[in-house]
Amino acid sequence: MSRWLGKARPGRRREGDSVDLAHLESFIASHRGVEAFVEPATTVTPTTVLLVAGTGEWTRRRVADPRTAQRLALRWGLPAYDAAVVGYPARMRQFDAARRGSNPDPHRGPRAPGRTASGPA
Repeated sequence: MSRWLGKARPGRRREGDSVDLAHLESFIASHRGVEAFVEPATTVTPTTVLLVAGTGEWTRRRVADPRTAQRLALRWGLPAYDAAVVGYPARMRQFDAARRGSNPDPHRGPRAPGRTASGPA
C-alpha cells in the first residue's frame, strides 16, 4: 500500500478483503439457488469466486485463496465447484444474453441468419 494515498501500488494485484466477502455474503443472502465457482489465480488475477443464482444472475469477487472460497460456500451451505474443471452453468450465459438482447456476445456483430452460437442451425 502506498502510505501517502492509501492505495495499492501500480502493478500489484489486489487480494480479496472484507468488503469483497461482505458483497458475496449479501448476494448469497438475497438470492436463491446460489452455487459457487472457484476460479484459480493466474499471473494477472488473484483467486476469485463466482456466485451464480438460480436465475443466472451472478457476481464475482476476489478472495484470499481457494480455501477461503470453500469456507464461504460451506458456511452458507452452497455447492462449490472448481470453475477450471466444470466450467460455468448455462443459466449464467442465458442471463447475460437476455440482458444484452438477442446478441449473446457483445464483441461480435449480429449473427447471420441460420447460425447459432455453436455453428449452423
